[in-house]
Amino acid sequence: MINRRNFILGSALTSLTTFLGLNRATAKRVVVSGDARPMVISTWNHGLPANAAVWNVIESGGKAIDAVETGVNVPEADPESNSVGYGGYPDRDGKVTLDACIMDETGNCGSVSFLQHIKHPISVARKVMEDTPHVMLSGEGALEFALQKGFKKENLLTDKSRAAWKKWLEKSEYKPIINRENHDTIGLLAIDQKGDISGACTTSGLSWKLHGRVGDSPIIGAGMYTDNEVGGAVATGMGEAVMKTLGTFLIVELMRGGKSPQEACEEAVGRIAAKQDYKSFQIGYLAINKSGQHGAFSIHKGFNYALHKDGENKMYDSSYLVKG
Repeated sequence: MINRRNFILGSALTSLTTFLGLNRATAKRVVVSGDARPMVISTWNHGLPANAAVWNVIESGGKAIDAVETGVNVPEADPESNSVGYGGYPDRDGKVTLDACIMDETGNCGSVSFLQHIKHPISVARKVMEDTPHVMLSGEGALEFALQKGFKKENLLTDKSRAAWKKWLEKSEYKPIINRENHDTIGLLAIDQKGDISGACTTSGLSWKLHGRVGDSPIIGAGMYTDNEVGGAVATGMGEAVMKTLGTFLIVELMRGGKSPQEACEEAVGRIAAKQDYKSFQIGYLAINKSGQHGAFSIHKGFNYALHKDGENKMYDSSYLVKG
């Protein structure tokens, strides 16, 4: 019997790819035979320790899906990372709310949104993927599910983040900052020794956001997307802009059509710039393909990323659209 969710999802994707002129039967594909070398790529400086944790799993022969979860668990538990998990800056009501998604080499995926009190939302997202027929759980339902699965309820608002929130309350002005370097979503992609790709994305979202706001990070095809035949992409920055263009799905489909990861990232940023007031916010994209190539592009200067490949785990600065 055909799984109803898979049937509906497959039909929707077929319609969308046809609409975009990316028919699977005729589109030029960027596909290799699974012999791409292992690699890890992730957003911002907190990607360095995340990549190292990923590499430990991959080097021991582990699967990419296990590796990406292990990797983003690192910044999720780091109180000095003010935009991911424990220690993340709260919303304007002083509550830390978390979003995350994860996707494996089979196309299976899970996510949580508006989750409170749980330090590792990515691990809850994986439980949604593996233990339910759903893709996303949200709010109180996501929390109840996490507690049923044995996750511990915790206070995620650290003294440092509370002090920052109280300082913000003095004026209560909400102005998104173009470049909050190293204080943003961690999006991470990995290729394991078998050539399989998985991805993860996790965040506490925009600081001082309206209570209940959900960004792109838990949305498959916005904050993160992978296709084991082609490659994967992750996003960071102003989530609303990414959601309006389904940026990571777009990037993967552009790579399916023959573009390199770099070309695909640049076009995805260009789609935003064509229709949105792009000079007032930052977006950064990362992408990899099955050949082991990678790409990175952002709207403004300041986006950097960590790449672990060929035995080196190093930071790189992304190229960008707005000059001067």
